[in-house]
Amino acid sequence: MRFIDLHCDTLMDCYIGKKPLSAREGHLDIQKLKAGEAWAQCFAIYVPWNKSAEHWGITESPYDYFQGAYKCYLEQLELNKDALRPALTVTDLESNKANGFMSAILTLEDAVHLDGKLERVDELHQKGVRIASLTWNWENTLAFPNAMDAEAHGKGLKAFGFEAIARMEQLGIVPDVSHLSEGGFWDMIKACQKPFVATHSCARALCDHSRNLTDAQLKALGEKGGVVGINFLDAFLKKDAGGFTKTEYIVEHLRYMADKAGIEAVAMGSDFDGIDSKLEFVDYSGMPTIADALKGCFTEREIDLIANGNILRVFKECWK
Repeated sequence: MRFIDLHCDTLMDCYIGKKPLSAREGHLDIQKLKAGEAWAQCFAIYVPWNKSAEHWGITESPYDYFQGAYKCYLEQLELNKDALRPALTVTDLESNKANGFMSAILTLEDAVHLDGKLERVDELHQKGVRIASLTWNWENTLAFPNAMDAEAHGKGLKAFGFEAIARMEQLGIVPDVSHLSEGGFWDMIKACQKPFVATHSCARALCDHSRNLTDAQLKALGEKGGVVGINFLDAFLKKDAGGFTKTEYIVEHLRYMADKAGIEAVAMGSDFDGIDSKLEFVDYSGMPTIADALKGCFTEREIDLIANGNILRVFKECWK
């Protein structure tokens, strides 16, 4: 079993915390990737601004932060090139695997630094970004974020958001709706010609959080050919979980989302190093235990689809 995980925040710790990817105390490093049978890991450049920038003591602009984090990503790839290689195409994913390397896929969390400039979408693609979310938890020039307030959650894409999505699809960047408002999600359903993804979300019917997808959203995402990667944070999986993520919570959400969206619409989207709940399976090295737990309710073929096959299909449809 080889895994393609759709989201981690490890790169932020490498950049701000100056912790090398080769060995670190968090959920994910090179050795943990190997032990967890990684095929490819999506490394997000999360762009902090507003209160988040204040929290981290970041004073540079979102655009400058993105450039610095990107440079850090390249440095970590170079330092770990004996084990990890970049993947810009599906051919890269397959050849890296065949040659004994794990793959790194660069993604973006919060496109705030685009700042209404369409040419920066082209820059994303040139730098190797292959999945990009429009928002994090604040409104920007593209769209409105998720919110527990129904009226706010109903707000959708802005004019520049529609322009950026169209350009992403032309270039081969998969749009990500995990932090987007529900109104934005439905705008994406109408606007996108190709599948899109929710890289790290769960089922709202099982856990009522604005970051999770409703039954109607899951059904529409599946019909669009998209994929939702399950988030491992306890607060998105089960109310009052007490800061602890049990494997059974993940299994329950995967079963539910597969039922509503279709078995070809679910994947892994851990949010490793971006979540603070204690994990029953500890870190990335425990990924095979999740696959083992799925054997009671999914076939081997279905587990393969969840582990890597579904998102590979999306990449083949969307990447250039």
